[in-house]
Amino acid sequence: MFQQTLELYQKRILDFLMYTRNYLIRKNPVQAMVTSIVEGLRDFLTVKKKLKMAQYRLNYHRHQLQKMEQLIAENNQHNFLKGAHLDQKR
Repeated sequence: MFQQTLELYQKRILDFLMYTRNYLIRKNPVQAMVTSIVEGLRDFLTVKKKLKMAQYRLNYHRHQLQKMEQLIAENNQHNFLKGAHLDQKR
């Protein structure tokens, strides 16, 4: 009886180890973690370049908006849209 219990426990442990091994082969969590860390480092090291690109795009769109507002103010007959009042009306 005692020997059967030990054999059953041994079989369960071996089954668990086989399932664990197969899971590690299929999912490979260590490689996924390494990939995630490498991507995080890459993002961290390129954040300054991305910030400069975003600032450039923001300044470009702000400039385009100012040009459009200026054209609207010049072509509009109403005086309340000209000059400094344009910013207040927005």
